[in-house]
Amino acid sequence: MSPPVSGKSRESGTARILGSGASGVAELLVFHPVDTVAKRLMSNKGKVSFSSLSPIIFRDYATASLPKKLLSLFPGLGYAAGYKVSQRIYKFGGQPWFNEIITRKYKDEFTSVFGERKGKMMMQATAGSLTGIGEVVLLPLDALKIKRQVNPEAFRGRGVLRIFMEEGTTLYRGWGWTMARNAPGSFALFGASAVTKEYVLGVTDYSKATWTQNFIASIAGAVASITIAAPLDTVKTRIQNANFEQKVPGVTVIKDLLRNEGPSAFFKGLTPKILVVGPKLVFSYTLAQSLIPLFGKYV
Repeated sequence: MSPPVSGKSRESGTARILGSGASGVAELLVFHPVDTVAKRLMSNKGKVSFSSLSPIIFRDYATASLPKKLLSLFPGLGYAAGYKVSQRIYKFGGQPWFNEIITRKYKDEFTSVFGERKGKMMMQATAGSLTGIGEVVLLPLDALKIKRQVNPEAFRGRGVLRIFMEEGTTLYRGWGWTMARNAPGSFALFGASAVTKEYVLGVTDYSKATWTQNFIASIAGAVASITIAAPLDTVKTRIQNANFEQKVPGVTVIKDLLRNEGPSAFFKGLTPKILVVGPKLVFSYTLAQSLIPLFGKYV
């Protein structure tokens, strides 16, 4: 769940941006290598075996020393920083904002259809879904991050400004698949988290949940979100990691994937992601919750 909206305007403004932004930076430094591994596994079109793991994950550094192998998992860190920090700021502020609008304008409709308790959870989930759809504006940074992770040859020594000028709308390739992935994924993230708090943990006021309750609810929401979004995430990743001049339709990606690799390929890279979602979400959530009020004392 995103940090609750504070009654103090300063905590919903500058302090919120600084707190959530710092949370994104710290999360990036810790978890970017795992994201690189997941992206490379999803982009691999061959059979994965124990002997082929090292070349797939470390590529040209498969036989290098351990320090060089580890450093090779940080490609595109600049793009990843821009994307992750922007995403965290948007996510932490966006979902509560959408939830406030839905509650203010459509609470009666949700309550009449789902009941008061389920209606509250559905509003949380719907707000999350709308937030996820809106993340498409950050797609260019995500696309550049993925290309640096899995297809660095596409850059050919060009800087970021030159790439933006030359490629233009090409950087939004796969925007439809991104929205299709984000809508159910974010719905599941916030919805499953709300359901866990409400029915499993007995929390009715989500803003008063303890650290342990947020820990459990975040894991449930993240696992549900990543699992549901995994097939479309694989399609989106393969569209984005192609060379800039190649335009690969999503339907073609799906056909080729089913024909050459089988349905299970839709879930490539799922295990590394699931293994990291628990500590990743707990880390970013706890850090944001701690830093936002801290910054609120000074800004």
